[in-house]
Amino acid sequence: MVAGMDDHVSKTSAPSLETLTRLSAVVGERYAITDVSDMAPYLCEARDKYHGKAALVLRPGSTEEVSELLKIADVTRTAVVPQSGNTGLVGGQIPFEHGREVLMSLDRMNKIRDVDRVDNTIIVDAGVTLQQVQDAAVKVDRLFPLSLASQGSCCIGGNLATNAGGIGVLAYGSARQLCLGLEVVLADGRIWNGLRRLHKDNTGYDLKDLFIGSEGTLGVITGAALKLYPAPRDKAVAWIAVRDPQAALALLEIARGNSSGEVTAMEIVPRVGVEISVKHAQTIDPLDDAHGWYALLELSGQGAPGILAADMERVLELALEADVVLDAVIAASQAQADEIWRIREALSEVQRLEGGSIKHDIAVPVSRTPEFIDRAVKAVMELVPDARPIPFGHLGDGNIHFNVSQPVDADKDEFLANWEKMNEIVHDIVGDLGGTISAEHGIGRMKRDLMRGVKSDVELNLMRSLKQMLDPNNILNPGKLLP
Repeated sequence: MVAGMDDHVSKTSAPSLETLTRLSAVVGERYAITDVSDMAPYLCEARDKYHGKAALVLRPGSTEEVSELLKIADVTRTAVVPQSGNTGLVGGQIPFEHGREVLMSLDRMNKIRDVDRVDNTIIVDAGVTLQQVQDAAVKVDRLFPLSLASQGSCCIGGNLATNAGGIGVLAYGSARQLCLGLEVVLADGRIWNGLRRLHKDNTGYDLKDLFIGSEGTLGVITGAALKLYPAPRDKAVAWIAVRDPQAALALLEIARGNSSGEVTAMEIVPRVGVEISVKHAQTIDPLDDAHGWYALLELSGQGAPGILAADMERVLELALEADVVLDAVIAASQAQADEIWRIREALSEVQRLEGGSIKHDIAVPVSRTPEFIDRAVKAVMELVPDARPIPFGHLGDGNIHFNVSQPVDADKDEFLANWEKMNEIVHDIVGDLGGTISAEHGIGRMKRDLMRGVKSDVELNLMRSLKQMLDPNNILNPGKLLP
């Protein structure tokens, strides 16, 4: 083992020229990338936090090619980092800096294999983008409800490998709940074809759930059978000023009890988040007066168009009577609904334009969300006076993106030096409230070493045992997820 190298890759070897030649031959010269500049897009991630190196970038075009590549990698003890859309936010899809690993991009595996309107299922390759799945569902008057800001570039393989959440979790669940079956290539090259479209199957262990959320450490997902739903016939979207997060929670309860459709989204955004979105994304502030907190509420259902707009009016009337809502506007068209949604969706991207940002992807029980926000804001302000906490996100399922922007005109590097201490402070509050340090982005490299503090020895031993059984030579994404 090379001195200073991450000990999680100690079983693997630097690939020899012979090994690299064998791997390249599987995909063909065109799809085996060795040029440093051509590799670059695969070796850094959206937040520009991790920059890796690779001995080779491979772009297989089929499950069979993935199988052949892993057979060679397993025998030669060559570490492989799977990647699909490269939109991950915790470094799980980026190789380490030592350059001994091979990166396997599934971006060529982008076929929609089958859509069944009667079964309400769609079967796709792992490299199909989330947007492509949504569009294929629309063509048969169906809905695939997983929805993320990065849906135009993120891919189904990565969505499942990280158990992505997004804005539809409140009504439909996360990626795990939307998956019926998987096709997975194991570390030794064996192919498990579990692409079942059954909505009920009680024949033993549910193996697919081992691989969903495993971040490419147990196998490489190459295909997925996903659930579809009837496309909503009616929808209502409102932008609502509320007193505080506790009031937003009360609004959610009123909406749940007074709508003939589903509450499909309940997002919360502080005033500073709106200002940043308007400033950098040129979004439109829907209300005339400024307020401290806002909720984005969406209802959808199968009733006749217009029913949910009336329901939304009723919800807001009741919320006004309860002194929960300060002001509100209901979208009068799909274009207006899209404008409202853009305020929220742009925030994740444009916050970086305000300088350094320390991010947390946490979840607590929904009822404890207001308490978390209050305690966490006070704690980080004590650590960094004049910092700008921007807690926003999925209030309806307790998943808050607790991002903290640097003080105005502060030194970025000096602010980011507080990353670990701020993480510790925020995560301690999360733990005290019975929450999690990773709600939908995964563990990757960023949070791997935090796992000892949030998982019991029993849990970690079980996870390591599964890893040892399925990947005894530790070739699949070593150094990620497991401490």
